[in-house]
Amino acid sequence: MNDQPQFLSPDSTESAATRPFAEPGVPHIRALNVPGMLALYVKEVRRFFKVQLQTIWAPAITTLLFLVIFTVALGGAGRQVIGVPFADFIAPGLIMMAMLQNSFANSSFSLLVGKIQGTIVDYLMPPLAVGELMIALVGAAITRAMLVGSALWLAMSFWPGVHVGADHLWAVALFAILGAMMLGFLGLITSVWAEKFDHAAAVTNFVVTPLALLSGTFYSVDRLAPWFQTIAHANPVYYAIMGFRYGFIGTVDSTIAHPVQTAIAVLVAANIVLGLVTYRLLASGWKLKA
Repeated sequence: MNDQPQFLSPDSTESAATRPFAEPGVPHIRALNVPGMLALYVKEVRRFFKVQLQTIWAPAITTLLFLVIFTVALGGAGRQVIGVPFADFIAPGLIMMAMLQNSFANSSFSLLVGKIQGTIVDYLMPPLAVGELMIALVGAAITRAMLVGSALWLAMSFWPGVHVGADHLWAVALFAILGAMMLGFLGLITSVWAEKFDHAAAVTNFVVTPLALLSGTFYSVDRLAPWFQTIAHANPVYYAIMGFRYGFIGTVDSTIAHPVQTAIAVLVAANIVLGLVTYRLLASGWKLKA
């Protein structure tokens, strides 16, 4: 029998009575979990920033090589497209294409590597709602896209013969965010569906890359045959690049009515649809929970 005196703090019984354990399944955090969401966002940003040579600078250099090749091969003799020099026309499209590809690459890697390495519990166990998880992961993808785009914009501003001054800065920012968000959601859907890196690479090679290359990045869509223009107008990436280019050169290569407003509407609708699909997949735990 323990006959030693028990020393209790004055408020121990009071705290035990006033702070009972919550019922199982009842959330303690009833509002937006900003600290947890921010912690996951910072973790994702640090993950790709540790290998910034591969995730930021390598894509920027590759895109600059595209600029050199196409301006040398097709931009000679003062060639103009929709009233602007060819180099000025192609530069914004290249920046947006690199941003979209890197946004997809970042978000498609997040959950997939957790499933492959067996650390997916690190995403599922923290007290984060599905929406908070989406905001953190897609936010990190947008951040990587912005860093790649900023690096390219800075490099192209010093490139001879290329003018990348923004005529409508609001359009540059808006379409950059909407486009990167769209590919961020698509990458997150891919990371839920994929079971190995080959699956994510297949989506990159057969979905993302064709959408980017057939979106008017290297040519003016209004010069295409009517049937091919119809195909281009069904490509949401086209609207991201067209609107982003409008922010730089102040004009568009489109025959549709109200092209800038239409582009904003299409991208907002695409983000809503992809966001809902992503939410349902994450909430269901499909291919994430055993």
